[in-house]
Amino acid sequence: MTEVAVQSPAVATRWWRDAVIYQVYVRSFADGNGDGVGDLPGVRSRLPYLAELGADAVWLTPFYPSPMADFGYDVADYRDVDPIFGSLADATALIEEAHALGLRIIVDVVPNHTSDRHPWFAAALAAGPGGRERERYIFRDGKGPDGALPPNDWESIFGGPAWTRVPDGQWYLHLFAPEQPDLNWEHPEVHAEFADVLRFWLDLGVDGFRIDVAHGMVKAPGLPDVGRLGQAELIGAQVVPFFDQDGVHEIHRSWRRILDSYDGERIGVAEAWAPSPERLANYVRPDELHQAFNFHFLKTPWDATRFRAVVDESLRTAALVGAPSTWVLSNHDVKRHVTRYGGGERGLRRARAAAMLMFALPGSAYVYQGEELGLPEVLDLPEHYLRDPQRLRDPDSGRDGCRVPLPWTAAGDPTLGFAPPGIYESWLPVPPGWRDLSVEAQQRDGASTLALYRAALTMRREHPGLGDGTLTWLDGPPGTLAFTRGHGFTFLMNMTPEWVEIGPAPGELLLASGGPDTAGGVVRLAPDSATWWAAGTDR
Repeated sequence: MTEVAVQSPAVATRWWRDAVIYQVYVRSFADGNGDGVGDLPGVRSRLPYLAELGADAVWLTPFYPSPMADFGYDVADYRDVDPIFGSLADATALIEEAHALGLRIIVDVVPNHTSDRHPWFAAALAAGPGGRERERYIFRDGKGPDGALPPNDWESIFGGPAWTRVPDGQWYLHLFAPEQPDLNWEHPEVHAEFADVLRFWLDLGVDGFRIDVAHGMVKAPGLPDVGRLGQAELIGAQVVPFFDQDGVHEIHRSWRRILDSYDGERIGVAEAWAPSPERLANYVRPDELHQAFNFHFLKTPWDATRFRAVVDESLRTAALVGAPSTWVLSNHDVKRHVTRYGGGERGLRRARAAAMLMFALPGSAYVYQGEELGLPEVLDLPEHYLRDPQRLRDPDSGRDGCRVPLPWTAAGDPTLGFAPPGIYESWLPVPPGWRDLSVEAQQRDGASTLALYRAALTMRREHPGLGDGTLTWLDGPPGTLAFTRGHGFTFLMNMTPEWVEIGPAPGELLLASGGPDTAGGVVRLAPDSATWWAAGTDR
């Protein structure tokens, strides 16, 4: 047997080390005012559902004033709420009500770039070459006799060059859409501005921040060329001069000092891509952020050997800096895992089993809205609905299909309860076939995916062997995963398409994504299924 341990520093409650954090994509969660777009009043109305589900915290995607070139990740004002999502009073009420229900609130902060409608960028354009206001962004003269070529060969993550020329001849850097100009983090005013933004929301009561593009902000000195095309494919795999530069860590250290200055264990979560697990672990050193998303786990194909390898590597590197690992299967930027795992009945079986694996592992787990319903990716949205700027790089890489509004009711208007009664359209159409996947339908079915999630999260909170701690692998047949977590808890998973005999039952069956056969006291696991067990006297 092989033991993998995560050492935990002594802190007050360490809630974030094993928290279940539910991601709300605000536009698509619940529409409170009937305009077909999700909003903060809609989220507030559904907070009891999230508390009953078993979430510890709710992460809200950006709701700040924005022209919506990238659906809110192009921020024009970091201290207010876009009218499409509500008001600052709505945000305050949501935070207070969440706290009353025992839920913490994490909000997005977007520090790598602003909107091109941000007052700072408007002032930069008006200032002209050499103007002081341009120093807050990354403006450069172009190459060639008349400066008609971009300053270097960097490419936008969304496709095309990462530079746009303005009428006076200079170019500005935007690693994402042209409407998202990159800030210059060598300028002290940028540091001061974001320190003040963090304090503004902390003073309103938020419990932490998810840092968008936490690996960005700092660029290599001199902005050197990459030297090849297809640069987006290198992110998270190779060293590039515009991401994961060492200087970014001093920014995160300064933010950790701000977080630690507030009581209540406020946290920072890094959305960071790094070329190695060791580099990723740097973001969660004791004086930096509390968590970093584990995209290696999300991207692992359905294979027991590869899943075990990524679990081992994730726990090993997190332990190097005393941090918890995090586990995530889907989010607003990737195809839903039901579809990635094969779609249909097979994809759903695998998704249910993967959730039970995720909740059984040491560390913190993230749930993307709708995965508790077993929602698949919507692959047949009409063309006129497809507005994701990432499609500019590759039409098949658009993220609209994972952002379709949630189905809440099984009957009624076409939005299936996403919008108030009498509203017949939502910003993305809800598939009529989702009636059977709605919250209402699944609440009536004890074998539903929603029922599985609720049971798993209840047991995760109650069983002393789950949450933060250690993992000990057990030997098992090929294509299976087996481990113990202490206090008599055992996890058994079959990742093959065939029934597999494991051996004697390791205790009482607590939960199963698909029913095992235990005739004669011998456990046979169903295809693509996971089970939780507890030894009789140690539960």
